[in-house]
Amino acid sequence: MYRVIAHLDMDAFFASIEQRDDPALRGKPVIVGAPPTQRGVVCAASYEARKFGVRSAMPSATAGRLCPKGVFVRPRMDRYKEESGFILKIMADTGAVIEPMSIDEAYLDLSARCHGEDADASLLSCVPIARQLKERIRSERGLTATVGIASNKLLAKIASDFEKPDGLTVVSERDKVQFLRPLPARVLYGVGRVTEQVLLRVGIRTVGDLQDYSGDLRALVGSFGPKLKQFAVGEDDRPLELGDEVKSISGEETFLQDTEDRGVLRACLREQAAEIAAKLKRRRLAAHTIQVKVRYGDFTTLTRQLTVEEPVSEPKDIYRLACFLLGRQRLVSRPLRLLGLSASNLREPTAQQLTFW
Repeated sequence: MYRVIAHLDMDAFFASIEQRDDPALRGKPVIVGAPPTQRGVVCAASYEARKFGVRSAMPSATAGRLCPKGVFVRPRMDRYKEESGFILKIMADTGAVIEPMSIDEAYLDLSARCHGEDADASLLSCVPIARQLKERIRSERGLTATVGIASNKLLAKIASDFEKPDGLTVVSERDKVQFLRPLPARVLYGVGRVTEQVLLRVGIRTVGDLQDYSGDLRALVGSFGPKLKQFAVGEDDRPLELGDEVKSISGEETFLQDTEDRGVLRACLREQAAEIAAKLKRRRLAAHTIQVKVRYGDFTTLTRQLTVEEPVSEPKDIYRLACFLLGRQRLVSRPLRLLGLSASNLREPTAQQLTFW
């Protein structure tokens, strides 16, 4: 039996639900988040809005300047979670082993259902299943999804980014090395902004450059070097994670004296955001949900969280979302005994927009 992995990614999930539920929004640049006249951030953006450079975690005021005709819609997380449950049930009907990655994407191991005389024939035998899955989501939920099919998680994820929206891409074993060559090195699992800059300094811009690199990658990226070389040629033996994965990453600080000094609190948040970002990087993860926790002098404890459609992993994005939560909820209304920050709803980072030949 050959391994067959599919990666399903809903297309602009939050914004697409809003456009489906309100036909007047269809075809318009929809921005899910607080209006630009208020202090807030973008949770998600439709493809029409993304053309103007609007992205998750961006301040709403910035999104308003980039996309003056953008239609701002308040997020409805309960509605998005409910819809995610419907999509998960449709995926379960395929008989696949499923690893949900976030509210809008999942890996499906279809190896038991797809058979052929060789690896590539097995991959192609799963195309009808993927098409039926996409059609059910379209007809029953009024939404579109993009699916990538390959022999492993790395290639399936890249394939699902290849032809968005509403795409279906199969990466064959025979052609996987050539398929990867023109893509930016950033698309590979584990290559974040810092690693990308290290590679760029030695002239490695594409996956093909990595494939051709004759030096020892450990001198550039440490122990990740051998694994990065494997990823560059499309090899990935990571199994689906079915319950033991890290659920959240957090940090908190109890102050020696209760404080509401904004400078002290901002410095604390910056440090916590940097620590969380570093841990995310080590685990090669990003977070959809950021939560702040405050405890007052009388030990009253409050938590508030925000979910964005595109995951964040950079310290500045985590810090910005944390500051927004504190400000929007007016949590620093009196001195704080404790301040905490956490990242959850974890998944692989989203690759930068792919550039193809």
